Amino acid sequence: MTPLRSLVLLVAVVVCGSTGCDKSEEQTRGAAPPPVASAKPGACAGGGAPVPDAVSSSFFPPSVGGYCVDAQVEVRTYGEQGKLDMEAVCTTAFDGECAVYNQFGLKRLVSLRYIDGAGTGSTADVYLSRFADAVGAYAMFTKRVVADGDPADPATPKPLEAGGAGALGTGRAYVWKDKYLVELQYNNEQETPEALASSSAKALSALGAAIGAKLAGSTALPPAVAALPEHSRIANGVQLLAKDALGIAGLGPLAVGFYLEPPLRYRLAALVAADDAKAMEAWKLLKGRPGALPVGGVGDEAVAVTLTPPAPNGGHRDYVFTRKGPVIVGVGDEEIVTDGPRLSKEDKVARLKSWLASRSAAPPKR
Repeated sequence: MTPLRSLVLLVAVVVCGSTGCDKSEEQTRGAAPPPVASAKPGACAGGGAPVPDAVSSSFFPPSVGGYCVDAQVEVRTYGEQGKLDMEAVCTTAFDGECAVYNQFGLKRLVSLRYIDGAGTGSTADVYLSRFADAVGAYAMFTKRVVADGDPADPATPKPLEAGGAGALGTGRAYVWKDKYLVELQYNNEQETPEALASSSAKALSALGAAIGAKLAGSTALPPAVAALPEHSRIANGVQLLAKDALGIAGLGPLAVGFYLEPPLRYRLAALVAADDAKAMEAWKLLKGRPGALPVGGVGDEAVAVTLTPPAPNGGHRDYVFTRKGPVIVGVGDEEIVTDGPRLSKEDKVARLKSWLASRSAAPPKR
């Protein structure tokens, strides 16, 4: 069984113990992982072991907050300048998920473990992925944090100050910066769910912040994400869809934000093209949707569209999009919520006008 699969199983067992899970779901994750050998007290007295990888060693502090790099666990490197090829990612690291990572342009992976020097038996496995570009890395980050769920759900990982963006959940944390995504999984089989939630938050917050500070590259968000307004946006309520966004082949990268103005829930979408010509290519995909209707008085041009296929829960997906030069923005229904109030087409147009006005008034970003 691979390290990540074992750790995912542990988190599943913790969650099932407190909320109850369907037995068949638990069985699909494989047998229980073998016990992790506990480090003896004082294991980090020497300051921790350096990571023996010339490409990434500077990203991993030997010790952080009482944890240190475990010299007894092999540091594995995959892909570019790695000891293992990318095919090995599928068999020894992500256990069936490699296609998802490859879809976002995974180029390199490093895996290692930190141990608690106090001898509590706690460990934190770290997976550092490097993608072809920041868009792929951030898209994978948002897939991990939000996926197809609801960012307003209390179980959704909460913001973590680390790198360019971070998220912290029970027993897991994620850090994004430029082309990099760091995934951390906490493990202690002796702790109760309540104790695990507390101790994992402390350990992963420290490790995530320390590693995030050392990652190379820029903290600047991908342009589509940076274009989304922050006001009324749910914490960590962003998805970056690298391609085929909103079920439209060839559309992307497009960022979708989740917004809450009680009792209203809605989504905003943004696409920032390299130039007007590229924006026109994307615009043709939107205005060419079946049933698309022109809308006047906003941006260079605008359309109202109902996206298909419908949302999995039967919710509406009615959007109004507008193009202004190389930028395309849209306001749409929150498809997760099917029984609450919705924005009218006029309300969506008004929000688009306000959004474009705020972008025009904002000083240029350096």
